[in-house]
Amino acid sequence: MKFNKWTVGLAAIGVVSLASAARADEAKMSQVQTALSNTTISGYVSASFNWALSPGGNGYQYSPAAGIPYQGGKQDGFNLDVVKLSISKPQDESPWASGYQVDLIFGPDAVNYNTSANAKGSYVNYYGNEYGTYPDFAIKQAYVALQTPVGNGINWKVGVFDSPIGYESFDAGNDPNYTRSWGNAIEPTELTGVLASYKFCDEFSLTAGIANTLMAGINTRSDSYFDGQSKDWHKAFLASATFTTPSSWGWAAGSSLYAGIVYGFNGQDNNGTGYHQGGDQINYYAGATLNTPCKQLTLGAAFDYAQNYGGGYQDDYYYSSTDYYYETSYGDVMALGLYATVKATDKLSFNARAEYVYGKSRYVDNGYDEGGYSSADHSSADGFELTGTVEYDLWVNVISRLELRWDHANINYSPLGMNGEDGYLDHKNSVGFYANVIYKF
Repeated sequence: MKFNKWTVGLAAIGVVSLASAARADEAKMSQVQTALSNTTISGYVSASFNWALSPGGNGYQYSPAAGIPYQGGKQDGFNLDVVKLSISKPQDESPWASGYQVDLIFGPDAVNYNTSANAKGSYVNYYGNEYGTYPDFAIKQAYVALQTPVGNGINWKVGVFDSPIGYESFDAGNDPNYTRSWGNAIEPTELTGVLASYKFCDEFSLTAGIANTLMAGINTRSDSYFDGQSKDWHKAFLASATFTTPSSWGWAAGSSLYAGIVYGFNGQDNNGTGYHQGGDQINYYAGATLNTPCKQLTLGAAFDYAQNYGGGYQDDYYYSSTDYYYETSYGDVMALGLYATVKATDKLSFNARAEYVYGKSRYVDNGYDEGGYSSADHSSADGFELTGTVEYDLWVNVISRLELRWDHANINYSPLGMNGEDGYLDHKNSVGFYANVIYKF
């Protein structure tokens, strides 16, 4: 065993013995090895090809395809989607078990995913607001996992964690299709707070928690002032429940039903610009994964409803001290998706998704002059998308898929734009072809 020069010097004058130093070093190494022995490292690399069959060129951004999550700027070319690195230590069997989970993402899909409250944009405008691009790195999850021995055990997540609602996820390799649904676009992504989970039995579990905001952003606060109400100490609340059918249900055994809700602040405040965005949003979710008498066939369904999607916005206009006008907008978006998966062989599967989305918004115009007036306007838009995916996993640890997707808006307005933001379209239809490979390690 090698010793540093200080240990050798102390041993030479009899202050310490080399045998005791060796035992101390061995104890330290044992502690380090014990700490690292249960640590796991995993992740994936995702790359893709996107071909905008129709419309191509600049028309893509003015078509329904512009609403597909994580596909902006990827049309008509090859892409690196994201690299994910996960480092974790799972909980052991002790009553007061602890652990942690850290998920780091790199690449285009990580840009603006959940920038922290201290992140800086590339430039600052006249009003002091920061804009521009952020680094292509993000912390997707980073939480301490704790268990308290109450009943069957309450498991806690403290830090940054994924939203507990949604049929699909950020990790495309865990979804039946490569491109995400419109329902996924209106769901919360990640939350900063505390989440508790309790499993009553093998069939039923419940999750509840509190977070800073509904919107993404590590350590982000609800510091907006919207509609005359301060949101300084406003928090987000979330809950979900899962029911898994028991083995006694025959062919339906192992099917799952989900329900959840997230309520909290969403948006951002731009005080000083005459434009204010931000308010309370509520997301309702219900989903199901159903096994069938045909073992190769699995069905799924997802319902998402976002009330006051985006938190709403308010425009202020001052013409004079006695002539004041402001417009307030609130929007709701609903998405219903149906899924089917046919597992033909261990390597080959076919996945299909059909989705309908509907959005409505309410604009209230209020003007104050010598007489005063108020008016209201309602508008709505809807559309659908159909997606077919063929997956053939030829290589070990690799997911390889080909996908065809058709998005349609019934009017020249995106249903996802019904939150009071621009959603005007030049094209009602978009068709895209996608190829995706993911290596998991």
